[in-house]
Amino acid sequence: MTSLPSFAAWTVCGIDELHQFSGFGVSHVLSIVDPNWPALSAFDAYGVHQRTVLQFDDIIDPMAGKVMPAREHMAEILRFARDEAGAVLVPERLLVHCHMGVSRSTAAMATLMARSDASLAEDEIFTRLRTIRPQAWPNSVLIGFADDLLGRSGRLKEALRRHYAFQKQHRPDMADWMVRLGRGREVEMAA
Repeated sequence: MTSLPSFAAWTVCGIDELHQFSGFGVSHVLSIVDPNWPALSAFDAYGVHQRTVLQFDDIIDPMAGKVMPAREHMAEILRFARDEAGAVLVPERLLVHCHMGVSRSTAAMATLMARSDASLAEDEIFTRLRTIRPQAWPNSVLIGFADDLLGRSGRLKEALRRHYAFQKQHRPDMADWMVRLGRGREVEMAA
């Protein structure tokens, strides 16, 4: 199995930060945006790169007029960054973003780390994720799909609970924000 590249070259951000990475030499971009989000002009300043765009809302319970994260969205994340034969690539310079760079993108980044190195322990995935994006609060629905599709037998979901507990203790503002966004169930998951 190919080992992960330097995490200095794997980045998570929000839409308003995209301009900061135009000179970063990004080779692969995973964009996760709300449905019907307009095209992002920030990528006009990027060099040649492979980009995949997924469109769904950052929710954990069905809501009228919103697109729930689905198993197929996670399957698309797992198909991201593969060569023509379907082999997993480990991008040298990877950028994953969503609207704020907090939930959908961090769930995707954790998934891509787990996919790229099957021997990487689940708690280590979230520790490394916090190094990349200290305010990470991965969407629990997406992590549930990732756990299943990667065959992690519930270990990824359990590590997510411990990650939430860490964030709740060290970044109580994040937990408060999640409650205000209707994501209190995730805060309650904190082990």
